[in-house]
Amino acid sequence: MEIGVQFFTLRDYCKNLDDFAESLKKVADIGYKNVQISAVCDYEPEWLAEQLKKNGLKCVVTHTPVPQLTEDAAKVCRNHEIFGCDYVGLGYHDFSLTREGAMYKDFVEKYAPIIKTIKENGKTFMYHNHAKEFLRLDNGNFILEQMAEDFAADELGFILDTFWVQAGGGDPAAWIEKFAGRLPVIHLKDYKYNESFKEFGDNIAVVGEGNINFDRVFEKAETSGVKYMLVEQDNCHGENPFDCVKRSYDYLKSCGF
Repeated sequence: MEIGVQFFTLRDYCKNLDDFAESLKKVADIGYKNVQISAVCDYEPEWLAEQLKKNGLKCVVTHTPVPQLTEDAAKVCRNHEIFGCDYVGLGYHDFSLTREGAMYKDFVEKYAPIIKTIKENGKTFMYHNHAKEFLRLDNGNFILEQMAEDFAADELGFILDTFWVQAGGGDPAAWIEKFAGRLPVIHLKDYKYNESFKEFGDNIAVVGEGNINFDRVFEKAETSGVKYMLVEQDNCHGENPFDCVKRSYDYLKSCGF
């Protein structure tokens, strides 16, 4: 397994191409070899391909803006081909608590055609979970389970997020094992008890500085076919995000990655 960093963590330093390019360099200088591109400024795929090559980086997955997916999913796949990325990711879908009857149906109606197009163009659609995917549907299934039942593994993969699984009441290692074979990428994000907790995200921590049992996560990831484990920290609590991803990197290196 290889490690990398999710650029959503560094989004405030990627608001123009110059800063984005500098952020790619800083990540490479830390020692990361893989990235996920998400929540950055607009860029041309050729530009990204050049910057990745320049810094010895590989983009292994994206979180692609919804308008790009709905307007021309085939073009999204062509662009991914240019910068050498096989996985087209969706970062979020609003499974609203106030619309339980329609929330999953809405997802299927909107994304089933997109998922088909992405498969036909040689890429795989990847869904990133938060906590709401652990709501139960009328049939008793968690939303995340229903996705796995309704879409084949070669159509829909999961970017399982360790923090959000735990925030939803699940066991990250157990869910990695449950979804073995359809998790080429996972997000490593720690969960830390915080007495001043006010809203989701306040208890996100540097990997290795919280309470998640990462020894079990790594064990199950290894046996479940995970290729890339990407560090993500939505909220750095006022710290410099590059310092945070460096500490996560140091922890993962100490674990042998």
